[in-house]
Amino acid sequence: MTRHRHHHSQPQAARRLLAALVGTATLAVAASAVAGTSHHPPPRLQPDGQAVQKDQAAHTRTQAVLDQIVAQGTPGVIAQVRDRHGVWDGRAGVRKLGSERPRSTHERFRVASVTKTFTATVLLKLEAEGKLSLDDSVAKWLPGVVRGNGYRPGHITVRHLLNHTSGIFDYNMDAGFRARYAGEEFDRNRYTRWSPRELVDIALAHPPNFQPEQGSRPGRPGEWDYSDTNYVLAGMVIEKASGCSYARAVERLVIRPLGLRGTSVPDTVPGLPAPHARHYSTLFEDGPQAKVRDVTEFSPTVAFSAGQLISTVGDVNTFLSSLLAGDLLPPAQQRQLLDAVPVDGDKGHGGPEDVYGLGLRHFKLAEGCWAWGHGGMIPGSATRTLAAADGRQVMTMNRNGDWGEQRLEDAAVESEFCRSAP
Repeated sequence: MTRHRHHHSQPQAARRLLAALVGTATLAVAASAVAGTSHHPPPRLQPDGQAVQKDQAAHTRTQAVLDQIVAQGTPGVIAQVRDRHGVWDGRAGVRKLGSERPRSTHERFRVASVTKTFTATVLLKLEAEGKLSLDDSVAKWLPGVVRGNGYRPGHITVRHLLNHTSGIFDYNMDAGFRARYAGEEFDRNRYTRWSPRELVDIALAHPPNFQPEQGSRPGRPGEWDYSDTNYVLAGMVIEKASGCSYARAVERLVIRPLGLRGTSVPDTVPGLPAPHARHYSTLFEDGPQAKVRDVTEFSPTVAFSAGQLISTVGDVNTFLSSLLAGDLLPPAQQRQLLDAVPVDGDKGHGGPEDVYGLGLRHFKLAEGCWAWGHGGMIPGSATRTLAAADGRQVMTMNRNGDWGEQRLEDAAVESEFCRSAP
């Protein structure tokens, strides 16, 4: 139930159902200090200077976009930008419908598919520890799990999972699964606990989209398909290779080293830790008469290692900044992280020139303007996070509603990252 946004030829309601059930991306970064890391701390804002004036002009434009997002019906939105001049916080709207309490950049929220970047980082760190190789097959680590219906688990590697070149069907595309979380069905199923194996089995009832390429360079153009099943399997590999739970592995290898105090892996806990905004969804009706429901609580097992993490804009910014700066991974794993393959332009936020690494997408925002990051959407929460190639500029944004026009988020991102683009 976590997926990046994408543009399909399906009806709009069906597209949004898929997106909100699985996850996309957010712009937000908190200013909390991070202990014990070598990431780039935000300097103080300078009182004057042409560069600062340009930054402030960009922030003013971004704030206007946030106001417009709320004016179009989203309950509330927060954004945090960290760059060479400091930290800027933006916000608009409320954390709870019917109240006047504003949203805050200290809030915790479901990051949805931004979880995938954490999952990929954990697997790369396990490889650096000698626990596994990204070229290991799924059959080696999960014997008997991927089977039947034309699947060849001995030919599917961990790397294929992480860059979405495995061809494994996305369980979130299963009509029966989606129906469980649409409209009134959501309340009947919101506390249902899923095992990772059950999610994988939903996917395996469908044949593969394609067979992965064999050899040192997986994924040919046209053979890429975003699938949450890939990352559920990746989490299962983490548990096998590390000998501990997915939650404990993320805590040991990412959360604790970076001091991410607002980040947690909820496992089976349906609620959100304080402070948090209420999360709202239309589940997933279209039009002005669509009913808005409070979906703050539901079982995160529906997303597992593909989209269950909870975090803050500041923590996500710290993580992505550190990752791109090369502070989290040894050089060999850093090269693999950014070794990207072409994507199908119809299968994600962005355009046909984008490429996908391991849990990271390289977005072409405008001509001459690129950034690394990920998006995520899950019922009630839409997130996007992006960073410059060196990690020194980073932005995370979150909406506590899963409807509205994506072009406004695009405008906010471009305002911050494309200041010098033609």
